[in-house]
Amino acid sequence: MKKISLTLATAGMFIVGTTTSSAAMLQEGAEASKGFTQVLKEQFIQGGPVFMGIVLLCLILGLAVAIERIIYLNLASTNSAKLKQQVEDALASGGVEAAKEVCRNTKGPVASIFYQGLDRVDEGLESAEKAVVAYGGVQMGQLEKNVSWLSLFIAIAPMLGFMGTVIGMIAAFQKIAAVGNLSASLIAGDIQVALLTTVFGLITAIILQIFYNYIIAKIDSIVNDMEDSSISLIDMLAAHKK
Repeated sequence: MKKISLTLATAGMFIVGTTTSSAAMLQEGAEASKGFTQVLKEQFIQGGPVFMGIVLLCLILGLAVAIERIIYLNLASTNSAKLKQQVEDALASGGVEAAKEVCRNTKGPVASIFYQGLDRVDEGLESAEKAVVAYGGVQMGQLEKNVSWLSLFIAIAPMLGFMGTVIGMIAAFQKIAAVGNLSASLIAGDIQVALLTTVFGLITAIILQIFYNYIIAKIDSIVNDMEDSSISLIDMLAAHKK
């Protein structure tokens, strides 16, 4: 009888141990199976609604500006070599009016600059060149529109994160001063919240910085194309005058 009882007790302990181990494994599996979005959402909620909400707003507004600029810049990009050839052929065959018609039917800043130069060619090459330079500045301003807001969001997001960190650390030290005992469990939550705001602020700045660098590179490429095309237009107009 004692042997049977001992056997049953051993089996029960084995079953309990197996069940506990299985539960622990299931819990670990559930945590591991959480997607990146779920983990990010939980960390965002733990960071607090005030500063995390402002950082999220900076990210949303920055992405909106970046996407708008990328779409605009891609639409503004044209095949300048093809346009220059078409304008040159139109000047040779139909004169200034034919060349202006080609520019009217072509989108982009280069075509607009060409049109302004052609529209003032009757006043002389110097007047046409001034018109090209002046309108090139206008087009450059349109290309750079709202980019300053993107740089502002890049700068302000980590600052807000650092501010949240400082405020969280202040709250942690206030708890220590009130209790009079330095306990890790007492201030762990405040420190975690403080560090999470910094992390999300830096993540926001990194994401927006990538878009900002792409936009600046795209603008530089279009501006260089505009300058090169403007020189080619003046050369074409001078050859046409002769």
